[in-house]
Amino acid sequence: MHEALRTIDDLQVNGRRVLVRADFNVPRRQDASGAVEVADDMRIGAALPTISELRERGARLVLVSHLGRPRDREPELSMRPVAERLAELLGATVLLAPEVVGPEVRQLTEQLRPGEMLMLENVRYEPGETRNDPKLVTALAELGDAYVNDAFGTAHRAHASTEGVAHRLPSAAGRLMEREISALSAIVDDPKRPLVAVLGGAKVGDKIGVIERFLELADVLCVGGAMAFPFLAAQGHSVGGSLCPPEDIETAQRALRAASGSHGRLELPSDLVLAASGDADGQPRALPGVDVPDGWAGLDIGSHTAARYAAEISSAATVFWNGPMGRFELAPFAAGTRAIAEAIASTPATTVVGGGETVEAMRAFQLQDRVSHLSTGGGATLEFLEGRELPGVRALMREPAAAC
Repeated sequence: MHEALRTIDDLQVNGRRVLVRADFNVPRRQDASGAVEVADDMRIGAALPTISELRERGARLVLVSHLGRPRDREPELSMRPVAERLAELLGATVLLAPEVVGPEVRQLTEQLRPGEMLMLENVRYEPGETRNDPKLVTALAELGDAYVNDAFGTAHRAHASTEGVAHRLPSAAGRLMEREISALSAIVDDPKRPLVAVLGGAKVGDKIGVIERFLELADVLCVGGAMAFPFLAAQGHSVGGSLCPPEDIETAQRALRAASGSHGRLELPSDLVLAASGDADGQPRALPGVDVPDGWAGLDIGSHTAARYAAEISSAATVFWNGPMGRFELAPFAAGTRAIAEAIASTPATTVVGGGETVEAMRAFQLQDRVSHLSTGGGATLEFLEGRELPGVRALMREPAAAC
């Protein structure tokens, strides 16, 4: 798939206005004066290679992104702090448009000189964004002469700024989008084996598609986090007060049936770390098995499970990880997630880590630089691995060559 993707190498950008869809949906906080500022600039930093290259090639950049989920035009969801942080990182001026589209914004884009940057206001201030409204698509297309999508994390959404405008302008993938597609395609198309997938997090239902895909694709699938409990319940184990929605047990049963005839070997926890139900701040309790007594809840995989999963990772040639093994943000329940993170950081295998909490864990343990690819996508990453078509990616694909 990567070879079929149009990239910025295919675009003429010198002197042209290039509308760049970035993913600047970053965490915010208030500073001492009460002003909103960027709390974590990882996503801004991820867009710098594309932005810098386009500037060097003489493009006039019009940057567009969403921020949060505004219901109207809430000032706290303005792109201003993002523009300010981007300017600091680049050591250059980033102008902020007063609106997303309109005559005044269009005039500002036309006044840009090569290498200069204008950031549009939060594109979700416009209700037509999530509806892929043709009127908004037209208005956005008037702001550029070419379009670059570098927001892989939103590529699974057919929105005006992620899919619609790609059909109105010469369009291509940015360097981040290109890297994401390349890394994920390598997993699903021709992975080096053994391929080990580690899946955690909360709900089985949210990941049943990728679970079933990896049961066919991977050699080993290790399951942890809260999503392990529906599997354990489906096998007849008691889960106490652990997070285990009844509907997820049926989903887990479906996955267990699929596993019985699949290529991949499914691994589940064999020991746990518990806390008294409703008291995550209390004393942790190691459980040598997986039958959780009443009044207790599982908040991490146990040390034996962690060692077993780490051994699978160490023998792999390719590893994919999405979802923590427990409540890693709480120190007594971080050991399982840390063990997986350290095993991934230590292996010479090709490693791909995706998902917001998973990336957060790697960064919390200061291991983010020891991964082959740290994916910026959450839902987009999982949908791609499931084999689902992403609208934002499909719009950037080259047309098939005509038959002779």
